[in-house]
Amino acid sequence: MEKLRIPEPYSAGILLTYKCTSACKHCLYACSPEWKADFLSLEDAERILSQLAEKMRGKYPFPDRIGVNDGIHFTGGEPFLNFNLLLQLVQIASELDMPSRFVETSAAWCINDRTTRERLLALREAGLHGILISANPFTLEYVPFERTERAVRIAREIFPAHNVIVYQGVFYEEFRSMGIRGTLPFDEYLHTSGRGLRYMELLPGGRVSYMLPDLFRHYPATYFFGSSCRQELIREWHIHVDNYGNFIPGYCAGLSLGDARELDVLCRDGINLDERPVLKALLTDLKALYDLGKQFGYEEREEGYVSKCHLCLDIRRHLVRQGDFKELQPLAFYERLGDSSTML
Repeated sequence: MEKLRIPEPYSAGILLTYKCTSACKHCLYACSPEWKADFLSLEDAERILSQLAEKMRGKYPFPDRIGVNDGIHFTGGEPFLNFNLLLQLVQIASELDMPSRFVETSAAWCINDRTTRERLLALREAGLHGILISANPFTLEYVPFERTERAVRIAREIFPAHNVIVYQGVFYEEFRSMGIRGTLPFDEYLHTSGRGLRYMELLPGGRVSYMLPDLFRHYPATYFFGSSCRQELIREWHIHVDNYGNFIPGYCAGLSLGDARELDVLCRDGINLDERPVLKALLTDLKALYDLGKQFGYEEREEGYVSKCHLCLDIRRHLVRQGDFKELQPLAFYERLGDSSTML
């Protein structure tokens, strides 16, 4: 029996839900309003956070300072869709003395100053260190920019300046200089400006490869043969745990290493790769995954792939329709990638 040892996480993101008020074209986790309103249960959250806290303890010289890939952050979907749950999770993380505690948000909920200030003050009192506010041309399609500005302005009143991250600041300043009010379709942004895209981090493991293929150069599958995903799968920093308890390595959305509610067991005993052929192939070579896909009738995309992540994802979304692969979770992720061929 071949096993994979899973390192103890140094930092982690907790997805309260995949449901979101937006369906951004670049979303790594294919979040949208179409998802069921399934939220992480408080019982599961307590089990997961207590185990993560033990593994993070003593590893941060400045535990009150937030960083994009540091500590514990609460995300989604949109975590503010269930504010009471978010508040409770922050309280639990604070009682566990978890480092670098922050929340990620699109600011869609920031409809007025009073609500925004009350909620952020409540989170600070519960023990939140800071906040990350999304600002980019994709969220701008759904979130009126004045809400983003309100979130940034009030967050800077409540949290230390170094603990308010505008992601990405280059877009925030560009939108301000453009005098934007309301929302703006992505195509209109491209025609009006589009300058900021050169600074945009577009992770091709989610919806972006299908929704915005013209932004990338494409390559045949063979271009990625000879490389594996071992480092992505076993890295200890910035892992994610979703509301179903899936332990998601790095940015590998739709891929589960196991049940994060049993994190201690996962890190101690590892996982049986003989029961997870997709993971076993990815640890070896992208060609091994391609060959596995071919066994189940996968056909290479004529237009090619923008990255090895795109190739991996495209094969996985085919395999998820062919059989029961326990590492391909949650199944609904593969339905939400943005084109008709992703539907199960």
